Amino acid sequence: MPTQPKENETALMANTASLSREERKKVKRAARKKHKLEHPLKPREYARGSKKRKVKKLVRGQAKR
Repeated sequence: MPTQPKENETALMANTASLSREERKKVKRAARKKHKLEHPLKPREYARGSKKRKVKKLVRGQAKR
């Protein structure tokens, strides 16, 4: 049985069962944008891809090197 949200809690999305497909898409997009504004990602402290394992040549084995 679904529980009702408490007064201090806020609903993340509207009740989508009563909305059309286009309205649902608008509500979901708005919820994503709101979440992104409220919880931004922290900036990187390193270059993108710099922590990737460099395995392209390692997988060939010792004979190829």
